Amino acid sequence: MKALNWLSHSVPGLLLCLVAGALAGTVAGPLGRFAWLVGQLYLSVVNMAAVPLLVVATFFGLRQVLALPRAGARFGAIIGTAAGVVGACALAGALAGVLTAPGAELSAQASEKLGALILSGVADGGEVRVDLHGKAGAEADTGKPPHAIADIIPDNFYRALAHGQTLGVLTGTLLFGLAFAALSREQTGMLSNVFEGIYRTFEQIIAHANLLIPVLAFGLAAHLSMHADRATMGAMAGVLVTFLMLCLLLSGVAAAAIAACARLPFAQVVTELNGSMLVGLASGSATAPIPHTIEAMSARLGFPRGLVELVVPLGAVFVRGGSALYFALVTVFVANLYGRPVGAGDVAWIAMAATIAAWLSAGQGGLGTIAYAGVALSVLQLPAEAAAVLLLAIDPICDGPRNALSLVCTCAVIALVSVGLPMERVAAQRTEGADARAGVPGPRLPAAQAAAVRLVLTRAQLALASACALLAALLIVLMGIGVGAK
Repeated sequence: MKALNWLSHSVPGLLLCLVAGALAGTVAGPLGRFAWLVGQLYLSVVNMAAVPLLVVATFFGLRQVLALPRAGARFGAIIGTAAGVVGACALAGALAGVLTAPGAELSAQASEKLGALILSGVADGGEVRVDLHGKAGAEADTGKPPHAIADIIPDNFYRALAHGQTLGVLTGTLLFGLAFAALSREQTGMLSNVFEGIYRTFEQIIAHANLLIPVLAFGLAAHLSMHADRATMGAMAGVLVTFLMLCLLLSGVAAAAIAACARLPFAQVVTELNGSMLVGLASGSATAPIPHTIEAMSARLGFPRGLVELVVPLGAVFVRGGSALYFALVTVFVANLYGRPVGAGDVAWIAMAATIAAWLSAGQGGLGTIAYAGVALSVLQLPAEAAAVLLLAIDPICDGPRNALSLVCTCAVIALVSVGLPMERVAAQRTEGADARAGVPGPRLPAAQAAAVRLVLTRAQLALASACALLAALLIVLMGIGVGAK
């Protein structure tokens, strides 16, 4: 257990797991496949616990932000800053693509490899499929809203929660939170304590599950080593290296902005966010780093906890700076492959389309993000189907850095919006320092504020809770089978 804890919070440890996994994928396939299976189980557990945690964290953050002065202006600042950060990432990707020109001067062997890959992926692209049963027309007359609108505004909140539809869950949470915030503290005190217990429970579940991150990194490296086509990776090395270097550079810029707003050394900010970044990088999940990020940004870096609890869950879905960078860069890459010149006006259009594509891909992760690259590619009238085949080959490598950049962009939004608000860390230090100089004890908090709600679970209790959750999931599956059989 201690070894897993050290490895999950250590950069050299995770790098060692990646190297060992790559070797295992080459010489010990069964071991790599087993680690890959364990990693997928870890992601399932994290996603199961992260959606309720996202709901409760958004709820608490919304209530505390509404209590701030000029709450409407604060919400506007959050939206505007998030849009600016995502747009800046998209513009950086477009400009870097023009300057480095990945895909412009490929060797004959690399061009032949990519061409063969595209042809094999879109071999049936000229076929036309016709539905003779008219199912699409029948469904169009039912009066149901389009699929995209139904994802954002679901007609059943519990169905969206059960299916993990993040956009629908957030919509229901925001509506409930606004109504709940309008009630008095006396009316909602008991329910707030229940939500606090739920929040701490799922926080502990994710914290314990994150001990398997080294196994996930080992399995991911083994999976890539067994299935990656080295010739394809070599042909697309230019766009891969450019994307990874841009992620590192922009993450450093965002960390510098956080350090300036928090008035802390850059090294300290990087150290405090190290755990969150490692979780996001190794897991490839946007929701897995939420507990670590909230704790780091509020308790250790001192930003207002209410603002952090609101922006971090929303940012995991909407502040997709890594996706915007990815879409812009691959658009320029595909344009270079097809010999399409990219001018200054095209750069602006690519950045705008990549920003829109990043927002449209909200709630999607991993391979589900690739489909929205067609939004940016359509600006230059490039073939989205051919690009999707190429992106499928490199997306497992880009998923982690893309997610980590989006995470640090969310933290930068929090830092920029917090300008003008009292820093919790600074306020606490000043109060303690003044009391120490005066030689008097600090102000005594009311009992309701002084008593912090803490939920401590033993290993036996955690095992019992996990068994109950698995039993409930099994019962739901059996009920679904029974309903389907009828």
